[in-house]
This record gives sequence, structure tokens and C-alpha cells, in this order.
Amino acid sequence: MSSAEWERGYAAGYHAAHRTDVRDITTDRGKVVTEKGSRSVAKPKRKVSPYQKRYGKEFKKLEKKYKKKNGSWVKDGFKRCQKAAHTATRKAMK
Repeated sequence: MSSAEWERGYAAGYHAAHRTDVRDITTDRGKVVTEKGSRSVAKPKRKVSPYQKRYGKEFKKLEKKYKKKNGSWVKDGFKRCQKAAHTATRKAMK
């Protein structure tokens, strides 16, 4: 393979990978394209269950036990706090 052939192949591959005419990188990712054009459609708000609300409260109560004085988590602290919060929530929701 000659040098010129290699350069043409390299250039072709480079331009194929960096083409902007194929993929439109200017569109907003948060907008949904409808049939009539690009209008933004509001995402439906998720419904928070009573369990999720209670879990949040329990987690906030317990997280002080599993954190250091500087506010960072102790080793495996988040995991243990999460488990304790789930347990407390289950007990509270009985």
C-alpha cells in the first residue's frame, strides 16, 4: 500500500466519523419531536408513593450515625444507612 492510498483511506475514515450532516448534534435532547414539528412535551411528573416519602424521612434521621464529622460517609456507611432506613420504614409502615 502506498503512502497516498493510506492517506486517502485515513482521511475518508476520519471524515466519516466526524460528519455532522448525518447526525444532528444541534437538537435539544430534552425535547420530543412530534408529527407537527419540534415542540417540547412536558414529561409526566412521577408519583411519589407513601413508602418513598417515609423512606426519605427515615434515611435523613439515620444518616448522622453513618457519617464522619466532616460530613463524608464512613466506609460502607451509605449502604448500611440505606439498609437501616429500609428496615425502619418497613417497621413504621406496619
